Amino acid sequence: MSESAAAARATPSRFEPLRVYLHPRVLGMLFLGFAAGLPLLLVGGTFTAWLRDLGVELAAIGFLSWVGMAHSIKVLWAPLVDRLAVPGLTRVLGRRRAWILLAQVTVGVGLLGMALTDPVANLWLVALWAVLTAFGSATQDIAVDAYRVEAVGPERQGAMAATYVTGYRLAILMAGAGALHIASVGSWSLAYGAMAVLMAVGISTTLIVREPAVAISVETQRLEERVVAYLAQTRHQGWRRDFTAWFLGAVVCPFADFFKRFGLAALAVLLFVGTFRISDIVMGVMANPFYLDLGFTKGEIANVAAAFGLGMTLSGAVIGGALVLRFGIARMLIFTAIMAPLTNLTFSWLAVIGPEIYGLVLAIMADNITGGMAISVFLAYLASLTNTAYTATQYALFSSLMTLPGQILGGFTGWLAEQVGWVWFFLYAAGIGVPAIVLALVLLRIAHPDDIHQPGRGNAE
Repeated sequence: MSESAAAARATPSRFEPLRVYLHPRVLGMLFLGFAAGLPLLLVGGTFTAWLRDLGVELAAIGFLSWVGMAHSIKVLWAPLVDRLAVPGLTRVLGRRRAWILLAQVTVGVGLLGMALTDPVANLWLVALWAVLTAFGSATQDIAVDAYRVEAVGPERQGAMAATYVTGYRLAILMAGAGALHIASVGSWSLAYGAMAVLMAVGISTTLIVREPAVAISVETQRLEERVVAYLAQTRHQGWRRDFTAWFLGAVVCPFADFFKRFGLAALAVLLFVGTFRISDIVMGVMANPFYLDLGFTKGEIANVAAAFGLGMTLSGAVIGGALVLRFGIARMLIFTAIMAPLTNLTFSWLAVIGPEIYGLVLAIMADNITGGMAISVFLAYLASLTNTAYTATQYALFSSLMTLPGQILGGFTGWLAEQVGWVWFFLYAAGIGVPAIVLALVLLRIAHPDDIHQPGRGNAE
């Protein structure tokens, strides 16, 4: 063999890094991400569009947005998903896949129930099916997030995140633009029935992929040893001792670890996490009812707000990821914290000019590019806060807190829009984003986002 040929074989192909996307578990995350993203709009934006299209009052729509609050309080049962077995399923599928499958079946049943119920005649029953769907969806998020971290080593985590986000966004496109198109040519019942069938994508993937093998980290082993030592000094015996050990390990330790690492600054961090996306969430609850009230057709909303908007969001996410590498997390957190409420003002302008397509395009472009950047930056920040020994519970805490304040305020958005009109409503949505800007500046002094130490991983592929 010549020297040139030997050198060619020794030099990796420029496309070699792309081979990571052929890894079975990386490919599997594309479909698990699709299943995770599908229910989100179906109990959110698409749900509110369905109700408004049938003539449901704005105030009722606003209160029904609380259905999606399950994603904001999922931290309450995340320790159960992390530690408890699903009877029958866990023995066959393993801990993570059992919970994922149970959650996916729950979502499918909930969507089918919504499809077969008339909101005008039985709004309460539709709400119950939506609550079931939302809780199934939130549980699926907890289990899939944990699976994603545990299924591969650190070197493949970037590829796992990329395929997950791609599948997630494709599902949002399907649940947004796809459902609106089906409803425009058929019916809302047909649209929700079709979405229920699509959950088979995730169910099939869960049955095919392998359960990850997990190694307990040194940090976790030491913590468990301290828990055992503590229990040995108590009078607890039998089930009381077992329950106390489980509660300390599953619930107390993840939160104790976070506050130990950040001290009093942890309060400012949690406040920032809770307020960073509040402006976008509050605005998003009423987005589709606003488009319909303004006079846009369901087809125009599907093509511009959903399909074109998705492209703008993904573009913003790519830009945000690149800018984080260039300028760091701290600068980009401040930039996106400022831009998110400012771009909400474009919807006040749209309310003034009326149902002009160019206005909708410009508003969606500004808001979604900024929103995509904010998502990319914020996920990088949340990852830096997490001790990988407690990924499932701590990440559930952050992601729940990220949406909870916005979800609570979102319940009153329909009433507010009726009282003040659309122009002032979006001014209000922009104004509540100011605390996040202030907190981002505070964090520069007490817990600089670029100086956070993240404990090492303890996972094995």
